Amino acid sequence: MRALGLDYGLARTGVAVSDATGTLARPVGVVERAAAEAGLSRLAALVAEHGAEVVVVGLPLTLRGERGEQVRATESFVESLRTRIGVPIETYDERFTTALASQTPSDAPEDALAAAHLLQGWLDRRGSR
Repeated sequence: MRALGLDYGLARTGVAVSDATGTLARPVGVVERAAAEAGLSRLAALVAEHGAEVVVVGLPLTLRGERGEQVRATESFVESLRTRIGVPIETYDERFTTALASQTPSDAPEDALAAAHLLQGWLDRRGSR
């Protein structure tokens, strides 16, 4: 199952994709202002281009696992995205993905690396069920 991972941010959203087997995630790039019309259109195009069967959006819980203002903004973005794409959307705890991304040597943008880390976590959890 191919999955697309999104590390949503108001200014920039990191994008990652899994391989066709749903085993490995890799960074794809960044979409600017993803919640705007142009950003939502670009994300819909990426879903189609990569043949994604599910989209995984990072849920920015606090370090204590609580839901703050950023979670509400992300949930609003997810609802907007649902109207644009025809595949399921799941959320996944993204705590520590930015820290992991900053420690990952790569030429990929940090937001895309964070998306790859969150997607890999989701794939690993899914595979262990």
